[in-house]
Amino acid sequence: MDSHETARAGERIAAQYLSQKGCTILRRNWRCPHGEVDIIAQEGDTILFVEVKARHHIGYALPREAVDERKQARLRQCADLYLNLFCPEAPCRFDVIEVWWQSGRAHVRWLREAF
Repeated sequence: MDSHETARAGERIAAQYLSQKGCTILRRNWRCPHGEVDIIAQEGDTILFVEVKARHHIGYALPREAVDERKQARLRQCADLYLNLFCPEAPCRFDVIEVWWQSGRAHVRWLREAF
C-alpha cells in the first residue's frame, strides 16, 4: 500500500470504528477554504472533528505526532465554519484516531479531546 491508500484505508477503518462505538458519521473528507476534516461525527449532542492518522507501522513515531499546531489551527478553523453553517449551538470536540498495521492486522487507538 502506498501512503495515499494507507490514509484512505485508515479513514475507512476509523469511520467503522466510530460507528461501532455508537457515533453517527455526519461527513467524511469535508472540505472548506481552510482545509479538510477527515471525519465529522456526532456522539450524543457533541460534534466530533476527527483527524485520522494511519501508518504502516509505528516503530519510530506515533501517528498522533503528525497533528502539529499548524494542523490543529486548520482543524479549528474548519470546525468554526462547519458549526456556523450547520449547528451553531452544538458543543464540539477534537479527536485523533490512530490506525496502524502490525502483523497484517489493523490496530486502532481513539484519542478523545486530543487538543
